[in-house]
Amino acid sequence: MTYIQAIILGLIQGLAEFLPISSSGHLALLQYFFGISGESVLPFTVLLHLGTLISVFIIYWKDIVDLVKELVATIRDLCTGKGLRINANPTRRMGFMIIVATIPTALIGLLFEDFFEGLYSSLVGICLGLIFTGAILLLAERMGKQDKDIMSLKFRHAVFVGIMQGIAICPGVSRSGSTLFGSLMSGLDRATAVKFAFLISIPSILGSVILEAPDAFAQGMDPAIIGPVIAGVIVAALSGIFAIKAMIRVVTGKRLVGFSIYVWLVAIAVLGYVLVG
Repeated sequence: MTYIQAIILGLIQGLAEFLPISSSGHLALLQYFFGISGESVLPFTVLLHLGTLISVFIIYWKDIVDLVKELVATIRDLCTGKGLRINANPTRRMGFMIIVATIPTALIGLLFEDFFEGLYSSLVGICLGLIFTGAILLLAERMGKQDKDIMSLKFRHAVFVGIMQGIAICPGVSRSGSTLFGSLMSGLDRATAVKFAFLISIPSILGSVILEAPDAFAQGMDPAIIGPVIAGVIVAALSGIFAIKAMIRVVTGKRLVGFSIYVWLVAIAVLGYVLVG
């Protein structure tokens, strides 16, 4: 893997992880056309996920600190007999909603891991995922009024968002697009929907890193690619910051239809390649 390839992969990972165009689908397509096997870049892929995780921590640092403080306060309430007090404040309720949404995502990932891995080698499967992403983005764009804050979000809504995030493990299905769709379908206002979608990505990304890391680094890493890997991770983190800020503006401005058109065009182009080839 060259520096150019690593930087391109890092750029795509950072942008596509948070813009609703599917990082998994784009990385799988790039690896296919670059002629890079999945096994050879598995450690790099794990580290790219860490790069995008850094992006979320930078943008939502204050919210994350508040969530940690509220977790400590919840434990203190339990120890003093006050109970969970889920509705004590918006931050605490947000924390519980994140936990609830993460459970179905984790179950889907664990139960269907082999199935999802098999789809990464199928260009047609990736295209179907992209088409699905475009469809739900178009639906999200055309939804009516969303005016709920986090205090109005029900547990069943969080479960639905978690299921949508689990579906996004399929290559070609955008995680940010799916969770945003689920949040808007649940009635959350757009600003809260974006924040919730990105905050629930933290346990999801961290969990995938923890699960993939042992196999990824079991054979070690080729010293020759350490430089390109570092460059790619830095680019992923920086482009991720840009993508999160852009996504906040796009969602609040109701401009998701452009992403629908983009992923459909990519799907059509790849399907054309498959048919011609």
